[in-house]
Amino acid sequence: MGRVAAWVTPGAAGLLLLLTAATAGVVSSASGGGSCVGAVTVPGATPAGLSAEQARNAGVIVTVGERLRVPARGWVIAIATALQESSLVNHGDLDPNNDHDSLGLFQQRPSQGWGTPEQIMNPEYAAGKLYERLLTVPGWERLPLTEAAQKVQRSAYPDAYAKYEPRASAIVTAYTGGTLPGCDGAPVSAPGWTRPVAGTIGAGFRTADRPSHDGVDIMATKGSVIRAASGGVVVRVRCNIGGNSWGPSGGPMPCDSDGYLGLGGCGWYAEIRHAGGIVSRYCHMVRQPMVRVGQTVIAGQPIGHVGSSGNSSGPHLHYEIHEGYPATENNAVDPVPFMRRKGVAL
Repeated sequence: MGRVAAWVTPGAAGLLLLLTAATAGVVSSASGGGSCVGAVTVPGATPAGLSAEQARNAGVIVTVGERLRVPARGWVIAIATALQESSLVNHGDLDPNNDHDSLGLFQQRPSQGWGTPEQIMNPEYAAGKLYERLLTVPGWERLPLTEAAQKVQRSAYPDAYAKYEPRASAIVTAYTGGTLPGCDGAPVSAPGWTRPVAGTIGAGFRTADRPSHDGVDIMATKGSVIRAASGGVVVRVRCNIGGNSWGPSGGPMPCDSDGYLGLGGCGWYAEIRHAGGIVSRYCHMVRQPMVRVGQTVIAGQPIGHVGSSGNSSGPHLHYEIHEGYPATENNAVDPVPFMRRKGVAL
């Protein structure tokens, strides 16, 4: 991305026009994969308990992110950074209380190449420079928020950004009407998660009659698109039947046919490792997953299709969440409340 122009700071009317004129788009991020962004809307009221000044600055940060086609995860990182650095207030020189020559929403320093003092005090310019540097961080979308922010800011307090992630997510959600259009229209929450498939829950997590059921079954028609629930790296693609497991070979595999109850195994499945060591697992695909081990994926990206391979009585997606890597029985958690905390209803 080239150098961001120092736009003129709009007044309230100008900001309103910027917000309402924003459009959605798709870009290729620095991590090498496509990314989906959403359209910005004007909240009906000042969001998340912010003052008018804070809301105005938050609106600028979100709008600049949308205009530059930065994925919405970047908006959350930028807002959290501003909350930590300036409480979303565009500070000038604070004299004895100033940290070196730090200025503005992100406390950027002219002496460190962020721009002139006049440029840094322009919220549009400052946000643009932050996004410009963020997009140079390899794999930034799958990093924990505090790591991504620290690689841009190089703060003396690198762990401080994390505590602002929930509030930053709420602020971004207020500017996007609750969800963001992801790949192919799949809605993505502000924290960067989406439903893996459209359907209803047929079997729950570790129920009384199935205590070893380490996920939930989402009932969907055969061939329905399965999507990555969040951005991350594919760590496993396997055919698993009756306790045996095979990697993709290019030829016919035992998982290429429908299974049945009692056969055992996940059939064709894939696992994705997300920020914070979270792993999502997708079982019983109709054919070999569309992704390969080591591939970076984004939230909402198609990774396979619903099937009934392995230990299955009919088409559905068996979906698991593991709070730890590698995924084991001991770190499996109920996907329903986990996804609810991520802003997604299964």
